[in-house]
Amino acid sequence: MRNTTKLKQILLKYDVDLSMDDENIMKLTLVDKNTGSYVFFEHSSYSHLLSKCYSHFLKELKTSLKPKT
Repeated sequence: MRNTTKLKQILLKYDVDLSMDDENIMKLTLVDKNTGSYVFFEHSSYSHLLSKCYSHFLKELKTSLKPKT
């Protein structure tokens, strides 16, 4: 899946803050639009960073869709 497609899906559920420090490490914070909770990721590669965020998004989506017993 392309990075732009992953980002579009992530943006449906989260607000995104992306920054980079002096050592070229990118820092991405996902803020849930509904609950306000946030998760922080960092990596030197944009693709890897986005993949980690997308995996988190899918995990959260899976747990929210799981029927409660």
